[in-house]
Parts: sequence; structure tokens; C-alpha cells
Amino acid sequence: MMLCQEKVQHGGGGSIKHIKSCFSGSRVFLPVPGVYPAGLPGVVVDIKDLPVEISGFFPAIRPVGDELSQKREDYIEWCEYFMAVAFLAAQRSKDPNSQVGACIVNSENKIVGIGYNGMPNGCHDDVLPWGRTAQNKLDTKYPYVCHAELNAIMNKNSADVKNCDMYVALFPCNECAKLIIQAGIKEVIFMSDKYHDSPEMQASRYMFDLSGVKYTKFVPKRKKIVIDFDSINVSTPKPL
Repeated sequence: MMLCQEKVQHGGGGSIKHIKSCFSGSRVFLPVPGVYPAGLPGVVVDIKDLPVEISGFFPAIRPVGDELSQKREDYIEWCEYFMAVAFLAAQRSKDPNSQVGACIVNSENKIVGIGYNGMPNGCHDDVLPWGRTAQNKLDTKYPYVCHAELNAIMNKNSADVKNCDMYVALFPCNECAKLIIQAGIKEVIFMSDKYHDSPEMQASRYMFDLSGVKYTKFVPKRKKIVIDFDSINVSTPKPL
């Protein structure tokens, strides 16, 4: 059985062209210019040889039996992608205790800033301390380290980050909350809130509530996302 579809194409100068193509099995019958109706004298093209996706031209017709002609269904969602970017950025941290990353995203789902916790520019991370406890607080990391949220805001590749969302592995401390509010970020999506009852986190939530910054616990649909550098060599589809 052969199925046909007619499309109306508007040309220059207000002209209208009628294009009719027919579909049969795994072949498309394309019209020869100036010949109508299509599918009688025409050009036969194998779908697999077409360099472009034809599903838009045949919205109700799809070839079957070829898995590579269908879109993947197990792709990660936007929120998973952005949180994964934050976790990947965290792998750049030199902190032996806590590796935290942050990812700032605008309303068009474009990443505009990425950061991770580390020492300030020009302050060598082999000189400054990384410990969490010491008799003298100056011998700990806390007076020196820049948190992921700060670095993500400072690393922005846009004029500002107003009305953006921030994906971060750890709920922001009170100092980072101030920066987030001042930068105009509208929502914080966090993975862990393990310091929920500390005074710093209580202060963060209080300031977020006062300023209208929304904060949301990220609930992943999958436990892990694996990056396998060798996966590109596994499947062998037709050359592009």
C-alpha cells in the first residue's frame, strides 16, 4: 500500500506550490520538478539514505524495524543534566573533605555560570590549609576557601544572573545565601541539606524566605549518571 501526502509551500512573490510525495514501505517517492502528481513519474529514494529527518514531513508515518531511526527514550532530563554538571564541576575541587559544585542556568536552559569550592585566585592551594579543625582557626580552610556558589556567580558568562536558577550539591551557607540574593537568582535547587540544623543554614533559609528566593530539594530519578569516555567507540552507526 502506498500513502501520499500533499504539502502547500508558499514561494516568493506570493506564489503557491503544491508538493505531493508518497511513502511506501521504506521508500519515499519524491516529485520531479514540474511533474504532478508526485509518485508517478518521480524519483525513488531509500529513507536510510536521506540526510535529513523526514518525520516532520510525514508526521504520522515512521519507518519501523530500524532502532536508529527513533529518538532515544532514556535521555536525562534538564534538571538531571544541570545537577550532574554541578557534581562534575565538584571533581575539580582540591578540598579533601567536601567537593561541592554549582551550576547557574537561565530561563532558556542555558548554563551561564559554573563553580566549585577552592582557594582564591593567586592563593596557592599548596600553601593555604585544608583542615577543618585546629587550635587556631587561621590554620583551617574556613577563613580562606571560596564556596562553589560564589565562584559560579563570579564565573558568569552573561551580564548578570538575575532570574536564573542555581543547581548546587549542598544547601548554601548564610554567606552564599547573601550572594545569591544580591545576584538576583530566583531559585536554588540543592541535593543535600546535611547541615540543616546549623545556625548558618537556618539563617540562609530565613533570608531566602524574606527575599522570596525559592529553594527546592532535588529528587533524582536515577542514583547515578556514568560518564564513560569509551562509550563513543561502542556503537557503530552509519557514518555521518
